[in-house]
Amino acid sequence: MTTTRPTVKRRRLWFLEFYRSAVGKKWVMAVTGIILIGYLLAHMVGNLKMYLGPESINAYGESLRDLGGHLVPRTHLLWIMRIGLVAATALHLHAAITLTFLNWRSRPARYDERHYAAANYASRTMIYGGVIVAAFVVFHLMDLTWGSGGAEFARGLPYENIVHSFERLPVALFYIVANLLLGVHLYHGAWSMFQSIGLNHPRFNQWRRWFAYGIAAVITIGNVSFPIAVQAGIVHLG
Repeated sequence: MTTTRPTVKRRRLWFLEFYRSAVGKKWVMAVTGIILIGYLLAHMVGNLKMYLGPESINAYGESLRDLGGHLVPRTHLLWIMRIGLVAATALHLHAAITLTFLNWRSRPARYDERHYAAANYASRTMIYGGVIVAAFVVFHLMDLTWGSGGAEFARGLPYENIVHSFERLPVALFYIVANLLLGVHLYHGAWSMFQSIGLNHPRFNQWRRWFAYGIAAVITIGNVSFPIAVQAGIVHLG
């Protein structure tokens, strides 16, 4: 007589179990969204130093490489932040895509067209706008961080690199369009992230809306101003 041992199901880590659910994915999107919005705002504010001249923004770029001072080797803290941002972006995209598939699977075969037509434009285009914004981020890194975007590039001179890049009209237009799409994405993300973590009440929903409008407008206007300033000759080389 042979006996079979009962199969023991190995339990996953609590985070993976939580992430498998729609609620978990929404929480991950909200938390990573807060991280990415904070980065975008800080990045835009730092780049405003471009209007103070090449010395100001070039010194700012150098200070980022020296984050941590003598406590950590040069550029190490900056690379830790970059890896963290890449991880947050990857989690944000994965959660968004898998959550979209979950929603599609749970949607009835005959979807009410009236409900679809009434849906918010930003909400309906989040996944497509997110893909375009992700492609823009890759080009932005190639263009102004790695120096492989086709423009004249000198490492450690962000002012000169920005001017050389945005002097090309097609690139300037691409940056403007991509940042307008980013603004739509930011508005919907900033509005919905509070709802994703359960902070949804009529008493402060109007504040949520104004916060979403404000954060999207500030980041978008700041970013769009850079290529416009170069094309208009406000920011230029010597």
